[in-house]
Amino acid sequence: MELQQKSILVTGGTGSFGQEFVKTVLKKDIKKVIVFSRDELKQYEMSQVVTDSRVRFFLGDVRDKDRLYRAFDGVDIVIHAAALKQVPACEYNPFEAIKTNVLGAQNVIEAAIDKGVNKIIALSTDKAVSPLNLYGATKLCSDKLFVAANSYVGEKETRFSVVRYGNVVGSRGSVLPLFQKLRENGFIPVTDQRMTRFWITLEQGVQFVLDSLTRMHGGEIYVPKIPSMKIIDLARAVAPECKIKYIGIRPGEKLHELMITEDDARRTLEFDRYYVIQPEFSWWKKNNNNKGGRKVPDDFKYSSNNNEWWLTKKELIEMVNVGDKPSFYKLSKVR
Repeated sequence: MELQQKSILVTGGTGSFGQEFVKTVLKKDIKKVIVFSRDELKQYEMSQVVTDSRVRFFLGDVRDKDRLYRAFDGVDIVIHAAALKQVPACEYNPFEAIKTNVLGAQNVIEAAIDKGVNKIIALSTDKAVSPLNLYGATKLCSDKLFVAANSYVGEKETRFSVVRYGNVVGSRGSVLPLFQKLRENGFIPVTDQRMTRFWITLEQGVQFVLDSLTRMHGGEIYVPKIPSMKIIDLARAVAPECKIKYIGIRPGEKLHELMITEDDARRTLEFDRYYVIQPEFSWWKKNNNNKGGRKVPDDFKYSSNNNEWWLTKKELIEMVNVGDKPSFYKLSKVR
């Protein structure tokens, strides 16, 4: 989708993704970008760095539907990145996670339809696939809500899609900054030496969202082809001088993460750099995404431990230490 002279709103806009997204779209000929979030301090801090006159800071919470209606007035595109995503916090405060991640998602949907927003992309996570913790369960509900929203837009042109990817290298709350901080102690805690995860950078995530905006018809879940890495290898790459201390898998944690299940395989198309999970609705036109897409085998699943693309220690270090490296997403290998 062309962004020229478009008004874009990002919920959770002061988060790691939101800040990188704003920085990226300001390089384009947009009309304005609205940072929607509930933390006035983070907005103030961001405003000291991002001084472009096309940026608007809008205080509000996705739990507040009336505030969303006001914020969405005249908006063309919404990127829904707001969420409670810390697994332990969600386990301890379950209904707070539901109010933000599920009820907040429905508020975004209803405000977008009623205000005539053209396209909405919601950010998902690998933890939404066969969820084991409450955070993943709420994001699965959110994904279902955004896909189904296309069924009741009526004659309006509003369309919803979802982007799903894995752990973001270096984002707030991720394991990488934690490992870097714990280097001072001389040891790194690792839950299990077999554990694997998908990895993507903020820049790659933002670019994939922008590419998916262009491709989307409404109802798709887009999954990028990204590398996997064992957590033990990540620890050794970040802190080679430290001892490893195995602490056991924590509640709500998996050994490996999934992004596409075998049950989703019958609806999944593979492209050179990404997968598309198509919706199972009567309104879905089967030719929407067939151009260039290949049907995956019925027993296909995209898991962090059966991935064909593995991140080396050298590549990880380059991703962490150098901000302007060629995107792994752009360099992804064809299966």
